[in-house]
Amino acid sequence: MHPVILFDGDCLFCHASAHWIAARDRQVVFRFAAQQSAVGQALLAKQEMSAGDSVVLIENGCCYVKSDAVLRIGRRLAWPWNWLAASGFLIPRLLRDHIYDTVANHRHRLTLKRDHCQLPPPELRSRFLDEWPLW
Repeated sequence: MHPVILFDGDCLFCHASAHWIAARDRQVVFRFAAQQSAVGQALLAKQEMSAGDSVVLIENGCCYVKSDAVLRIGRRLAWPWNWLAASGFLIPRLLRDHIYDTVANHRHRLTLKRDHCQLPPPELRSRFLDEWPLW
């Protein structure tokens, strides 16, 4: 089963991040779903979690959040991201999660203001586990 990345479907930064990950996922490993979607809600419920301010990675039956999720995603991406992610595990989780929380708290200011998300190309759409919402 493919690892699934659950992202905040209401956040343009998170949508852009999903596109960025997909572009560097040369092995086409990851699948994506918005946390607010029916699929996302079902996956979160199965993991006994609720939607929040964190990216969620579900991989091999385990659930990872915050910096652990980011670094585990990075390990599967093309060079140099896989190397940087592996190096990131040398930083204590408390510090990594603090940095993650700081970015998460400012993520809405990190993207250009748009009233809708970019529709992904067909090859990326097939990797989303639910219908792409048309905002």
